[in-house]
Amino acid sequence: MFGIDRQVYYRKIKRRFNKQNKARLVVDMVLEIRQQMPRIGSKKLYYLLHQDLKALKIGRDKFIDILRANHLLITPKRSYHITTNSHHRFRKYTNQIIDLEINKPEQVWVSDITYIGKRDKPCYLSLITDAYSKKIVGYNVSDNLNTESSLAALRLAIKQRKNKDLILIHHSDRGLQYCASEYQKVLSKNRIKPSMTQNADPYENAVAERINGILKQEFNIDKYNKDLPIMKQIIKETVEIYNQKRPHYSNHMLTPNQMHQQNSLKMKTYKSKNTCKKVFASV
Repeated sequence: MFGIDRQVYYRKIKRRFNKQNKARLVVDMVLEIRQQMPRIGSKKLYYLLHQDLKALKIGRDKFIDILRANHLLITPKRSYHITTNSHHRFRKYTNQIIDLEINKPEQVWVSDITYIGKRDKPCYLSLITDAYSKKIVGYNVSDNLNTESSLAALRLAIKQRKNKDLILIHHSDRGLQYCASEYQKVLSKNRIKPSMTQNADPYENAVAERINGILKQEFNIDKYNKDLPIMKQIIKETVEIYNQKRPHYSNHMLTPNQMHQQNSLKMKTYKSKNTCKKVFASV
């Protein structure tokens, strides 16, 4: 009556039903991953789910379409809080990594402090990250910006250090915490060379800034308004998931732990946008 063959009509219904079932399976798999990594992006999701999607005969573009249709695409958010006080009496060190080729773990550590609390319950996260593998090797959560919090992160990193005979550079901004005598004494005692940014350019400490962004944008660590003990537990679980499960483009899609256990892969780099400086930083 409508000029359409009955078989064609029922095949169309069947195809629609199969597509809906596949989309439902994809959404369930994505939501399962996002229970631990709430805002992980679509490209990394596609990498993690590649084998399952291949079995369902779903390619990258179709996968993105399913995420878009179900409002599961992530929009990056920006937030910025100043935690660096470089106006102090302590000695400031030169940048040792401008022309350095980073080709193995435990060659360069980068440090930074980021704000993760709310106004009524302020919290600060001190991080030390291996520049080659992007593994967080030391961290500490505190309700103040005292040097002791940064020292706790440093001591944890040193405790996990495997090869103490390698030359290791500790790179940071020129903040009071890193220039303080107590901090520099610990570096010197463990034969770690200090290195510091020379300007306010974030590209001089790009790896540390990138890790801060990942933890905030993908793991929402700055959205909680909890007491300090709970925040410490949240950060501990987040760091474990980040190190063990999150793939990195700069790591050739290996997790930080996997990248840290080898030294044969070349770290991906990009050139700083400020072309007047010969600065290369990791992705």
